[in-house]
Amino acid sequence: MIITKKFVYEPGEHEAEKASNSYLMSLIALIAALPLPIINLLATLFFYIGNRKGSFFVRWHCTQALLSQFSMLLINSVGFWWTISIIFTEEVLSSKFIAYIITVLLFNFTEFAATIYTAINTRKGVHVEWWFYGNLTNLICKN
Repeated sequence: MIITKKFVYEPGEHEAEKASNSYLMSLIALIAALPLPIINLLATLFFYIGNRKGSFFVRWHCTQALLSQFSMLLINSVGFWWTISIIFTEEVLSSKFIAYIITVLLFNFTEFAATIYTAINTRKGVHVEWWFYGNLTNLICKN
C-alpha cells in the first residue's frame, strides 16, 4: 500500500529531482546488473551517502529507497543462491523452489511498479510513503 501526502513544506525543484533520483538509482542498477542483487543496494547506498546531508525531503526519500533495496537484497539473494545450488549441485528442482521464485518475481514486480510510481510522484513534489518502509523511515529520519 502506498500513501501519498503533502509534505510539511513544498519541496523545491532541485529537492524533488534528487528525491526522485533516489528511486531511479535502483532501477538503473537493476538494468545494469540484473542477476547480482547487491548492485542495486550499493547504487542506492552510494546515492544515500552522497545526499545524507541534503534537505529532509531528500534524506527521507533516500532512506526509504535504501530500506526497500535492503529487503530486496535479502529476498533476491536467497533466490539467487538457491538457483545456483540447483544448477551446480545435485539438488533437485522442487515445488518449494518454484513457489519461492514465483513469490520473488511477484515481490520484484510490485517493488518495480511502486518505485516507478514513487519516482514520478516524488519528482512532482508529492510525498509518497510505502507501507512498512514509510513507518520505518519515519523512525530513522529526524527533521
